Amino acid sequence: MSKTAPSHPSVGTALPIILEAYGVDTIFGIPGVHTVELYRGLPETKIRHITPRHEQGAGFMADGYARMTGKPGVTCLITGPGLTNCLTAMAQAAADSIPMLILSGVNRVNSLGHGHGLLHELADQAAVIKSVVRWSHTLLNPNDLGEVIARAFAIMASERPGPVHIEIPTDVMKLDYRGSLKPRVVNFSPATPAAAELAEAVRLLTAAKRPLILAGGGAVWGQQTPDLIRKIAEHLDAPVVTTINGRGIMAGHRLGIPASPSLPAVRELMVAADVILALGTEFGQTDYDFYEDDGMPSLPQVIQVDVSAAQLMRTPAATVALLGGVEPTVAQLLPLLTPAVKKPDWSNRASVVRSEVEAWLSPKLRSEIAVLQTIQRALPRVIIVGDSTQPVYSGNIYFDVERVRGWFNAATGYGTLGYAPGAAIGAAIGAAVMGDRAPVVCLVGDGGLQFSLGELGSAVDAGTPVIFIVWNSEGFLEIENFMIAKQIHPEGVRPVPPDFMKLAEAYRIPSERVLRLADLTPALARAAGRDTPSLIEIVASETVFG
Repeated sequence: MSKTAPSHPSVGTALPIILEAYGVDTIFGIPGVHTVELYRGLPETKIRHITPRHEQGAGFMADGYARMTGKPGVTCLITGPGLTNCLTAMAQAAADSIPMLILSGVNRVNSLGHGHGLLHELADQAAVIKSVVRWSHTLLNPNDLGEVIARAFAIMASERPGPVHIEIPTDVMKLDYRGSLKPRVVNFSPATPAAAELAEAVRLLTAAKRPLILAGGGAVWGQQTPDLIRKIAEHLDAPVVTTINGRGIMAGHRLGIPASPSLPAVRELMVAADVILALGTEFGQTDYDFYEDDGMPSLPQVIQVDVSAAQLMRTPAATVALLGGVEPTVAQLLPLLTPAVKKPDWSNRASVVRSEVEAWLSPKLRSEIAVLQTIQRALPRVIIVGDSTQPVYSGNIYFDVERVRGWFNAATGYGTLGYAPGAAIGAAIGAAVMGDRAPVVCLVGDGGLQFSLGELGSAVDAGTPVIFIVWNSEGFLEIENFMIAKQIHPEGVRPVPPDFMKLAEAYRIPSERVLRLADLTPALARAAGRDTPSLIEIVASETVFG
C-alpha cells in the first residue's frame, strides 16, 4: 500500500508564517497579480496588512513604523512599477539608517534578462534596486527561503541598518518549500570597542577641560541610551549638541543644545572644545553644513563612536575611532571615567549658546518655531513627523523636542517631498504596537501633501488618528525665497493647491482652517479628542502670528 507523500507549504504560504516568527506584525503593500501568491499564507498569521494608495506610501509607512518600534518595517510590492515607485522611500530610509525589508515579485525565472516584453518587466530589476539597499537577493531555489530571510534580518540587525530587498519570481512563489518555518535567532549585539582604543578615549576625556558631546540619529536606539548619554554628559560636565534625528535625548536639560551644528554659535562652541565625543553622528551636510557655506570648522580631538567601520573612516578623521553601538560603548566608558571637576565656565556655555541661537533667529524663524512649540504644549509627548516644509526647516534649526524619536522628517538626508503623510501613518501604527498612545502629527506643506494626497484615505482605512497639519503657503515658498535670494526670477514655484477643507470632506475627515496662532491650541484639542484622522490647515500668512 503506497503512502501519501507529506504535503509542503508553497513559498507564498510559508513566507508570512516565517515573517511572523521573526516578530513581524504589520506589512505595508498593495497586492497585484505578481504578488498574490505571497499573500496565500497571510490568514494563517496575525500579521496586519495596511494598504496605502501608492507604493511610495508603503515605503514611507514602513519607515515611520521602524522609527517608532526599532523593528524593520516590511513592505510587499509588485514587480516593476510597484518596486520602482518605492525607490524614493527606500533611499530616504538608507540615508537615515532605517531598517526596512522590501519583498517584491519578479517575473518567472526563465524570462529574466531576456526582454520578452512581459508585464512589469525590467531588464535587471535587482540591479535597479541595489544602489539604494544594503543587500538584494533573487530567490531562485524555493528551499532557500528560510536562509534568505534569516540573512535579511541579520543584515538589518547588525552594522549600520537600512533597507534590504528580496525578490521572488512568480513561478517560484508557487513551488513547495521544504525548509523550516522557525526563525534562526542569533543575538547580534553591537560590537564593543577594542580595549586599547577604549583606554585612549578614557585618557582624552579624563584630561579634557572643555569636553563636548555631539549626539546624532544613531544615539536614539536602545532603551537605556538616552539615560546613559545624560549620565556621561553630567559626569563630564559637557554640553551636548543634538542633531536633527538626535533631538529629544537631552530634552529640557541644562547641558542640552537642540540646535543645528550649522549655526555660528554652535560652530564656535565646537571650535572652543578640546575633546569632542561624537555619538552615532555621520557629520552629514544637512546637519553640519545646512546653509552650504563650507563653514564646517576643523575640529579638535574627536572620539567617534559608530556601529559602521566604513562610517568611521569618513571625514572628519577621528583621533580615536570606537567601533560599536552607542549604548554598549557609553556603558563601557562610564565606569572607567573619574567624575569631572565641575567647570561652570564651560558647562554654562550650553545656556549661553542657547541664548545666542535664540538671539540669532529671524522673526520668521521665531514665528514658525512658535507653531511647533504650540503643538508640543497642546499635545504632551507628541510625535511630530515632518515633510520638507518651512516650519520643519525652522525646527531643524532650533527646537527642543520633549521625547526621543518625537521629531523626524524628510528635510534631512535624502530630502524627499511627500514623506510625512505615509511616515506619520506608519509611526502611529508602530506606536500603537509598542503600547504608546502619544498623539501623532503629520506636518506637511501644501506642495508636499500634493505628492501624497491619497494617503489621507489610507489613514481613514487604517483607523489611525493622525492629525494632519497642512502648512499652506500656496506653493513652494521655501524654494521661491531661495530663488529670489539668488537673484533668480522665481519660476514653477506656485502650483495651485486644492481646497483642503473640501478634500478632507471628500475623505470624510473632520477639518478646520486656522488663521491665527491663538486658534491652533483649541483646534489641536478637538483633533486629539477624536479616534479618527483630522486635518488642520494653517494659512501661512502674517495673520497666523497675530
